[in-house]
Amino acid sequence: MEKRIKRRDFIKTAAAGTVTLGLAGKSLTGSNVIPQNSKRIGIIGLDTSHSIAFTKALNDPSADPQFDGYKVVAAYPKGSNDIKSSVDRIPGYTEDVKKMGVEIVGSIDELLKKVDFILLETNDGRVHLEQAIPVMKAGKRMFIDKPIAASLTDAIAIFDGSKFYNVPVFSSSSLRYISGVDEIAAGAIGKVIGADIYSPASLEKTHPDLFWYGIHGVETLFTIMGTGCKTVSRAFTPDTDVVTGIWQDNRIGTFRGIRSGRSGYGGVVFGEKEIKFLGSYAGYNPLLVEIVKFFNTGIPPVSPEETLEIFTFMAAAEESKLKKGIPVQTEKVFEKAKKRAAKISFS
Repeated sequence: MEKRIKRRDFIKTAAAGTVTLGLAGKSLTGSNVIPQNSKRIGIIGLDTSHSIAFTKALNDPSADPQFDGYKVVAAYPKGSNDIKSSVDRIPGYTEDVKKMGVEIVGSIDELLKKVDFILLETNDGRVHLEQAIPVMKAGKRMFIDKPIAASLTDAIAIFDGSKFYNVPVFSSSSLRYISGVDEIAAGAIGKVIGADIYSPASLEKTHPDLFWYGIHGVETLFTIMGTGCKTVSRAFTPDTDVVTGIWQDNRIGTFRGIRSGRSGYGGVVFGEKEIKFLGSYAGYNPLLVEIVKFFNTGIPPVSPEETLEIFTFMAAAEESKLKKGIPVQTEKVFEKAKKRAAKISFS
């Protein structure tokens, strides 16, 4: 069945088997020219603590100079329709941001008239595609918080829309910036041979297992290993996930998802020169600095290709679970999702 999202003046049917992607390092300027020195940010979704954390950091009178004067000026609070833990947060978080000088509006269309950039913070990835389309149509650069979508198909469609409208978007977990990653990227341990990464991995019945929270650790894994994972296998119990990826150059990376006992974020990275343990979670500010740079330049710090491979890895892990842990080829998982995305039309 064809999935249809109604937006007037826009009709698009992707050619079967074709997905268009923007690239990290390329600036997609958007159809609207952003007025010089405009630094007004709008938030979609006040059902996550991320909205509060970002607003506190940006709107603080003594905000970090790296935030370059950007402020959250308006928010549309609507987030998930039916995830109770999210819905119940909205009234309290709405009052919190109002105290920080943020205007509350009644629709995304109203929000777009008041701001220049968007933080799409809705906790529920199922509605991200629908919420992202009017933002891209309006030519607003947008950061989409994790998960970029609740399916690989929708994630592909979001980047397809980004290319269609010539408006850059990017998505990332803040765990991409965990302590120790910079040193590894700079070559401190030589070539990365493999990595074993862990994070909490609580489940939400509306989302594929790792899309909800395990994505944090998977994002760290791909930050360390890079792209090129060819097969994924998953061992699952109610308390634990162990997901093993084999890369095209025969390197192996694993993700351990924790649902019982002591939890946390971290891992060990195996290099040519050294074995390095990752440090502590660095908080939201390193990600927020990258968001501000992206708003200024239009250059996504994380490529669509990498984000889509992260989601392909998680979708393949879901399939492996259903197949009792047998290895699943990521290429086949991606191709199936790409064909489904090609059937999505926008009008």
